[in-house]
Amino acid sequence: MSKAEALSAVMGQAREDLVRTDPVLARVHAQTPALEWRLRPGGYEGLFRMIVEQQVSVAAAAAIWKRVCEGLGEVTPQAVLARDIEALRSLGLSGQKARYGHEIARAHIDGLIDFDHLERLSDDEAIAALTAIKGVGRWTAETFLMFCEGRVDVFPAGDVALQEAWRWAAGDDTRLKEKAFYARADLWRPWRSVAAQMLWGWYGAVKRGDIALED
Repeated sequence: MSKAEALSAVMGQAREDLVRTDPVLARVHAQTPALEWRLRPGGYEGLFRMIVEQQVSVAAAAAIWKRVCEGLGEVTPQAVLARDIEALRSLGLSGQKARYGHEIARAHIDGLIDFDHLERLSDDEAIAALTAIKGVGRWTAETFLMFCEGRVDVFPAGDVALQEAWRWAAGDDTRLKEKAFYARADLWRPWRSVAAQMLWGWYGAVKRGDIALED
């Protein structure tokens, strides 16, 4: 069984646990079908790709990443540092994202973070190590740990889609602020990543019109 399959297999039990913990998530669970864990490649390549894909459309992200992979041959810290900023920009990256690619690569080469053994760090330690790198914010660190490292108990409370999904599901007039959302998510330990995926799935269903919100 692959890691993605193993993670998907635990989601059913995790959802049942969350339903017993939180009545709002019980509503989300009832209206959201079974989900598969969307596990992506991790390590340096996984984090760099997340940076590359931010703030562009899905189609544009795919096209740029294809050019990056073809231009580098292999996406490693050494390969990225071997190209200067202008060479990386020629692959479709903005100057800022090219610089962030260098910053992340240098952090690995200099031993500030070890992408090959990141699993040795706790969630909080990993988030701290990742956000110490210029260009890596907390949301990026948390979603990287969830989707690239397969961690089951991280929660990106600053995600606007999650905040809006919660507002809809809870019937609130305003979104929870990030600090308050983290506090609420403490109820969902040790399955906060599963709660996030449930809320994202529910948010998507509402946006598509598959679920009608009550007036």
